[in-house]
Amino acid sequence: MKKLIVSGLLLFTGFGTFAQVTATGTSTIWGKIDGVAIEGMVQGPSTAITPLQIACVFEYTEGDIFNAPPALPAAVNGMVHLDKDLNGIITDIRKSGKFTGHTFETLLITPPAGAISPKKVLLIGLGDRNKFTPELMTDIASVAMREALRLGVTGFAFASDLKDAGIDSPTALVAGNVVKGMFNAYRTEAYLREKKMSSYKPLVKVTLLAGPSFYTTAGQGIKEAITSFNN
Repeated sequence: MKKLIVSGLLLFTGFGTFAQVTATGTSTIWGKIDGVAIEGMVQGPSTAITPLQIACVFEYTEGDIFNAPPALPAAVNGMVHLDKDLNGIITDIRKSGKFTGHTFETLLITPPAGAISPKKVLLIGLGDRNKFTPELMTDIASVAMREALRLGVTGFAFASDLKDAGIDSPTALVAGNVVKGMFNAYRTEAYLREKKMSSYKPLVKVTLLAGPSFYTTAGQGIKEAITSFNN
């Protein structure tokens, strides 16, 4: 079976529990599920080389991705870089209400050629930041996978962006939930395909991006999720 490339920005450990710093560009294949390689990479959403970058955002609050703390400093804030490289469009559409960020809401953006590395950007809403739980990421990741398959890409990048938005979240648990949500959805599509009720381009590789201080912890959660699917 042909395989696909997926990239994603994962979340980190608590703000005070920075792990070892891993160099930007570092990557590891953590394992495979149903023949799909799952890669971790230290990278940001605006520089990931991929046909589709998926980024998650909460309902807008004034300056939410910029005010550090609780948001990450601009130098290591992937969402700030993505917004800046897109000439502020993400802040503009959120602040104006054109994209509310309600839970599971989606919006597809086609950036000008050369603006960022990804060919397209898909925003997925996370809803009210005060109601966030790590379990939400399982369903968010399912939406991401289904949208990527629907768009017919052979690869995509996934950016949870929780820490960028100032949300303290358990890195390993969130990373594992992202993998579980993606591959629950992928297996559902495979089942429908067997019944001749779905068609899609099979995946080759899923790359989940992590910040340099949280890469190792994210990898632990990813490996645990891979093991759960393969047992």
